[in-house]
Amino acid sequence: MQSFRTEIENPIVEKDIIELANKIELFNKGKIDEEKFRSLRLARGVYGQRQEGVQMIRIKLPYGKVKSNQLRRISDVSDEYSRGRLHITTRQDIQIHHVDLNRTPELWAELEQDDITLREACGNTVRNVTASETAGIDINEPFDVSPYADALFRFFLRNPICQEMGRKFKVSFSSSDEDTGLAYMHDIGYIAKVRHGVRGFKVLIGGGLGSQPRHADVLYDFVTTDKIIPIMEGVLRIFDRHGERRSRAKARMKFLIKDIGLEAFKALVDAEQNAIAMQSVPINADTYEPCTPVEITHIPDTHIKNLSAFETWKSTNLIPQKQNGYVAIGIKVLLGDFYTDKARLLADLVEDYAAGEIRLTLRQNIVIPFVKRELVPFFYAELEKLGFTEVGYNKAVDITACPGTDTCNLGIASSTGIADELERVIKAEYPQYLQNEDLVIKISGCMNACGQHSMANIGFQGMSVRTPDKMVAPALQVLLGGGNLGDGHGVFADKVVKVPSKRGPEALRRILNDFEAHANGQKFVHYYKEKGERYFYDLLQDLQDVTNLTQDDFIDWGNTEKYQKEIGIGECAGVVIDLVSTLFLESDEKIENANAAFSNEVYSGAIYHAYSAMVNSAKALLLAENKRTNTHAGIISQFDEVFISTEKINLDTAFSELIYQIKHVAPSKSFAASYIAEAKQFTEKAKAYRATETGLKKAV
Repeated sequence: MQSFRTEIENPIVEKDIIELANKIELFNKGKIDEEKFRSLRLARGVYGQRQEGVQMIRIKLPYGKVKSNQLRRISDVSDEYSRGRLHITTRQDIQIHHVDLNRTPELWAELEQDDITLREACGNTVRNVTASETAGIDINEPFDVSPYADALFRFFLRNPICQEMGRKFKVSFSSSDEDTGLAYMHDIGYIAKVRHGVRGFKVLIGGGLGSQPRHADVLYDFVTTDKIIPIMEGVLRIFDRHGERRSRAKARMKFLIKDIGLEAFKALVDAEQNAIAMQSVPINADTYEPCTPVEITHIPDTHIKNLSAFETWKSTNLIPQKQNGYVAIGIKVLLGDFYTDKARLLADLVEDYAAGEIRLTLRQNIVIPFVKRELVPFFYAELEKLGFTEVGYNKAVDITACPGTDTCNLGIASSTGIADELERVIKAEYPQYLQNEDLVIKISGCMNACGQHSMANIGFQGMSVRTPDKMVAPALQVLLGGGNLGDGHGVFADKVVKVPSKRGPEALRRILNDFEAHANGQKFVHYYKEKGERYFYDLLQDLQDVTNLTQDDFIDWGNTEKYQKEIGIGECAGVVIDLVSTLFLESDEKIENANAAFSNEVYSGAIYHAYSAMVNSAKALLLAENKRTNTHAGIISQFDEVFISTEKINLDTAFSELIYQIKHVAPSKSFAASYIAEAKQFTEKAKAYRATETGLKKAV
């Protein structure tokens, strides 16, 4: 660890990295419970992959912004610790694969030298804050949402209220009513608005994809910009306290809102404002440093080899920009994968001739802002050398796909292989769709929807089918009719049929042929609604027949070997350790964190660390009694029932009265001091009770 300790100037970051290194060492020695270690490493961007013994690293890049120096740093790290391939995700992150767990602290330290973090890129945390990739240049935006997305990201990074939630939490910002940030499918989504000359946001809450997509509700039609952080803090505190923790399938916030209702949830959020330190957090957009285009004094001579190809590229890959004299360039990145040699050259190009910045997109592509119109031919020639002039940016041919069975533990069928084949079909047989912005095709390797298949016009989900003689073949669920309608409105696709994967191209052909023949100029989402699910079931249902499969049907796209359904391979099994003791150890750490926050005069953080310590200790004793611990609120009420009302533990008050002071008392130095002391006293009583009970059991 000594090699990087002295290179990290930020002591908070250094502490994070050293803690990860120490926990890896303890895990390797069998001294940390596997589940607790998994939680810690996921919150540090370290994710198990399908191949055993190696990790996927997710690099958190808020709203997809990557400076040239950061892109070079990521490339260096990928070459040193991975295999030189970079994967852009649908949340504007970059992932690298096949990394040795023991080298992850060193990798993280190198990234931090250019202000790049792994913190909370995975796990039950606030994930990467995404935004419209054209934020700051969008011709329709009322203002640039980048400063607000940046401020929100920084406020909640390492914030104690969102470190160990029941499930992940996703946030987005949309630049305009076009809702290109997809607010309607996020836990919380913000859409830029101006009302009476005042900047603000429409706030949506409780959206999500997965196996049960849910459309977000409108929490507020308009709030001023100083309210977006306090509102989200209230939402997170309520989600942390009341959200499901036992069943992962029901632990997202959308299920909490569905269970208690929007009005009840909103009332809890509003009431929680009383316990929040800052009920107004002004965000000064003027202090944000936007990218600035370089001065161009000389336009390089450029020779375009194929003028026809250049004109086609211009028609599909140039993006209008509100700044006069500039355009943005959209780079279509096949399946989101590109390599470090090209990444470095791209970094040099945008630094020397644009604004030294790229934006990663929700469709796994790259945007270069601030390209002078006179430099477009030069950029085309340079990008062509890198293989970055594929036509059809954000068009029908631009298919989104998650990694699927290539690297993901949960992948059921190949998503990248079928995406590659469908793009080939469109280019060869439907060239008119190179210009079509309406049609959106997305593919996921499983029901978790990382490829966002359930919000696409045409979606495919990886599955498997079983033949009458019990042979298993890769399959695709075909979903139709989803789409973004704008201003926080959208529709999720219907599951129409399930077909063997090798019949996916034929399913697409039938859908496109029918669309061509009968849409009469309608957008796909309206055409589907008019025809209805039954119409498309009849159109495709014969493709479901598994009685006539050929040998080729048992080999998935992009593979040469016979398909085998494997889910959850890769994460090591770990060692069985006393989880109760681990929870008490964590309670002690949380109290230490509370004291550190108190010393730094961050009283709201100190109070929340103390709250977490008490919940943890209560959970430990309930687990020892084999009691279910679904939610924080459930833990608190159950602890009163099992230990306080029975007088097994005496607190001179109900546990709920003690711990719920956090809801009613505003954060202050005096309250923080007393609350930390009470948390320490409670934890010591809980540990003493556990020690006594354990001793009695041993004696028997």
